[in-house]
Amino acid sequence: MTTKTPTKKTLPIKTIGLALLGLVGVSHIGLLGYVVNNQKENVAQPPTINIPHGPYSSYRIKAGKDGYEIEFRANDPKILESERSLDVDKSKKGLFGGGSERRSEYRRDQYTQEGYRNLQGGELTEGKSAKDVECIVADAGARSQGAMAGSALAAGVAVPALAGIPYVGWLAGGWALLLGQKAGSEIGSEVGSAFNDC
Repeated sequence: MTTKTPTKKTLPIKTIGLALLGLVGVSHIGLLGYVVNNQKENVAQPPTINIPHGPYSSYRIKAGKDGYEIEFRANDPKILESERSLDVDKSKKGLFGGGSERRSEYRRDQYTQEGYRNLQGGELTEGKSAKDVECIVADAGARSQGAMAGSALAAGVAVPALAGIPYVGWLAGGWALLLGQKAGSEIGSEVGSAFNDC
């Protein structure tokens, strides 16, 4: 009779455990490599700022550990200055004796880039002459007076006649009043422009 000697079988649990341990070790090494490489890429870089620039623009950038601060001016200097001086000292000697003239003038102006002079609180009328401004003011007054006269005329003549219409008389009277006001405004503008040479 032959006796069989038992052979040692390797347990599948050991194999599975070693495989899992190897898998966890490799994944940890991969994770450490990813974190180290990611740390190198996430180093704080200053932002790229595209600031528009022109002949009159200026900017100042302050960078610190708390962040960035940018001060930008598109039109710097905002106000330009001009200084002029005149000093005249004349002495005339003529037939009947001498005369003298002493004149000293100093002028300091502030103006914008477009060339408008600072009038110490005065308003700028861009591209309009004094006649244009006068015509605009006259037209506004004439329109106002014409609208008042037209609405008064419509209220005295047309509204009482239209108010007697059943059901819609009040509405027709309101329309007549608005129509009289608009027509009076346009007629007043025409009359005002004729009188003011505009």
